[in-house]
Amino acid sequence: MAKILSGTEIVGYIQERQARQVRALRQASHIFPRLVIIKSTTASPVIDTYIRMKQRYAEEILIETAVETLDEPDMSAAIERLNADPSVHGIIVQLPLADSSLTDGIINLIAPEKDVDGLGKDAHYDSATATAINWLLSGYAIDLRDKVITIVGNGRLVGAPLAHIWQQSNYNVTVVDDTTPDIAGILYRSDIIVTATGVPGLITTEMVQIGATVIDAGTASENGVIVGDTDQTVRARDDLNMTPEKGGVGPLTIAALCDGVIQAATKVTAKAE
Repeated sequence: MAKILSGTEIVGYIQERQARQVRALRQASHIFPRLVIIKSTTASPVIDTYIRMKQRYAEEILIETAVETLDEPDMSAAIERLNADPSVHGIIVQLPLADSSLTDGIINLIAPEKDVDGLGKDAHYDSATATAINWLLSGYAIDLRDKVITIVGNGRLVGAPLAHIWQQSNYNVTVVDDTTPDIAGILYRSDIIVTATGVPGLITTEMVQIGATVIDAGTASENGVIVGDTDQTVRARDDLNMTPEKGGVGPLTIAALCDGVIQAATKVTAKAE
């Protein structure tokens, strides 16, 4: 088996730190960090599962949560209301929306200081999933310097924000998608592969060189089971550093999201002082 890069192994340390921060905000400053999650009335059971996971983690560290279930045309008014509510420190819209053409307009309505998912064009926070991947690699002492890195997929949740962060750090990053020629060749020359396409089994063993690191942040529902982008032939290898099928990037993404809520609440305290 591959060396497992487990977000579940790391997240406990982050959660302890966050719990201390929230207790301090509540006790010393009487600030009660609060996150509101907006979801579509057409959300699937898988989406509901993701939301429950976020609520459970947040509530364990005493971040208050609420879910508003809305038709997509009604989300704009709700966001404007929540932007103006000083008791709300973080707002996220659970994606994907049924009408993806509305996504940019809705996400960009969230006040930048409350955009804790880091998806709006002016968000004050980095993408939660991109942050999670950085935490995971750092937690296992995987150095990105002098590495050949390929990101598969250029989506707003993972690929695009992660590429932006790593390119700013002058890492050797290539982004590929379904229009890129010779993806297999590019991947095989890569020391680190991050994939987030939602296409089950896209990455096969022939595409991955010996000793590579594979971060699978892709999620798709296949026969009622959540699966990633990597084929089982990759997971069967024992020479790789690799995220598990469950408990890889996901737990750290939730932790990063809650970190944004804590930071937003802390900034409120600083302004009050």
